[in-house]
Amino acid sequence: MDENSEAIEAILRGEEESSKIKNDDEYGWKTVSYQKRNNRKQSTKPPPEAFSDPQKVSHDVFQSIEQQSEDRRRRLLEAQREAAVAAGGGGEAKLDGEDDGEDNGENVGGAEEVKKVKAKKPKKPKVTVAEAAARIDDSDLSDFLADITVSYESQQDILLMRFADYFGRAFASVGASQFPWAKTLKESTVAKMIDIPLSHISEAIYKTSTDWLNNRSFEALGSFVLWSMDSILADLAIHHGAAKGSKKVVQQSSTKSQVAIFVVLAMTLRRKPDVLISLLPIIKENPKYQGQDKLPVTIWVITQACQGDLVVGLFMWVHYLLPMLSSKSSCNPQSRDLILQLVERILSTPKASRILVNGAVRKGERIVPPSALELLVRATFPAPSARVKATERFEAVYPTLKAIALAGSTGSKGMKQTTQQILQFAVKAAGEGVADLSREASTIFIWCLTQNLDCYKQWDDLYLDNLEASVVVLRKLAAEWKEQSLNHFSLEPVKVALTSFKKKNEKALATEEDATRLASFKEAQKHCNVLLGRLSSSHGCMKGMVLVSVALAVGAAAVVSQNMQSSELKKVLVDFDFLNLMS
Repeated sequence: MDENSEAIEAILRGEEESSKIKNDDEYGWKTVSYQKRNNRKQSTKPPPEAFSDPQKVSHDVFQSIEQQSEDRRRRLLEAQREAAVAAGGGGEAKLDGEDDGEDNGENVGGAEEVKKVKAKKPKKPKVTVAEAAARIDDSDLSDFLADITVSYESQQDILLMRFADYFGRAFASVGASQFPWAKTLKESTVAKMIDIPLSHISEAIYKTSTDWLNNRSFEALGSFVLWSMDSILADLAIHHGAAKGSKKVVQQSSTKSQVAIFVVLAMTLRRKPDVLISLLPIIKENPKYQGQDKLPVTIWVITQACQGDLVVGLFMWVHYLLPMLSSKSSCNPQSRDLILQLVERILSTPKASRILVNGAVRKGERIVPPSALELLVRATFPAPSARVKATERFEAVYPTLKAIALAGSTGSKGMKQTTQQILQFAVKAAGEGVADLSREASTIFIWCLTQNLDCYKQWDDLYLDNLEASVVVLRKLAAEWKEQSLNHFSLEPVKVALTSFKKKNEKALATEEDATRLASFKEAQKHCNVLLGRLSSSHGCMKGMVLVSVALAVGAAAVVSQNMQSSELKKVLVDFDFLNLMS
């Protein structure tokens, strides 16, 4: 390299001298120089004749440099090919420090590094849920279930896990992009999410699976449902972590296919929906299953149970989802819409009203208990300023839900307890001063009186503390007495209660100083007098009807038997309490 440098420098000097003598801008280098300085340098420089052919010298020098560069490039290419063959891949690698084949300098110590080229992995073919489901063979599934049933007959938990593993292998080739369940549930209506993903499962596979599930123990199925829900919620947590973007979330590869988990859980809930009710205490108390982000999963789970038993679906809605609607902090408009969609879907099912009213009491527990009825009443009849878009939707479903809440056997022990509980909240709602709410609450209050005569005693105890509500009820009874009197089994408890109210009113009118309460007592006294008067007239009419009936009965008896003694006739009258009526 030193010899080459000296030769290049000599060429440049020769070109400089040539340009000074010829003053030719077309060849050589153009330089600016001072004559005195050049004269001093000429004594030490060789004569120009020594470089009579500069083009030849320049050509030889650069040819040598280019030859070295070409040799180095050739050696590099050979080394790259050998490295690529050893790594099992093809392609060419670039030398560190090179750019487009030009040598930018030599590495320290002459060492040159070659980058390894990674071989591209072949892409796996995408498999849809429908394609994977179509490959499941019913006979193979039947044989598999028969084999594991024999092998693990006494180990129900293992049986169910093996059942899930079978579908896990069947759907293992379905990628997350082909089953974006979290996004699908979040964006779907209740009507669309019901058949996810069972719409792809054939009837034969579904029947074989559900028949087998029907023979599994109730406890094992409960544990299996919880395990399946936990798997889904764990995957949901990964989705939410990745969506937040605050930190990079590394998704661990799961051995469980999410498609399979949804499939086996849906089949279990449809075949054994009662399992979900048994898990309700756990779901309500464990924060793992709570939160608006998990609501679409909860809705999907309940819809699967609805497909098996409509009563179970409504039970879960009333006991778990309805309380969310009354909480402003835990229910936004989107969540409220989804919850109402579910109950609308349940009630729109053919013959839903008859099915739900007949199943109003399930294993001693009411589907719509008094506490739930109170929530429904307040949501359906709010103050005018508190009405929201969802109020109209409550008004649409309220009549059916109210009928379910009030259904039961009149006079039964359970019905007596229910009416007393309902009356307790109805008397408060009737006195709150909201017109629509008072009207509906007073209607429910009077219904309690007709179903359970003991409610009159309860009303008597609540009378003074709930004066405004009592006035509303008395006013309604007075206005509708003709219809309401027909709904009472006996009018005697009504008379006793009104007499007690009248005495309390008279006492309060003599001592009460508050003008508002004084006016309420006066109105209550007026309605009591009207009702007692109507009861007296009704009693007189009843006595007249009884006398006519007795006369007809006695006449008929006389015709039938002329030998009946007066003592015997008197005995008949006593047995039917006719003598007291005639007095």
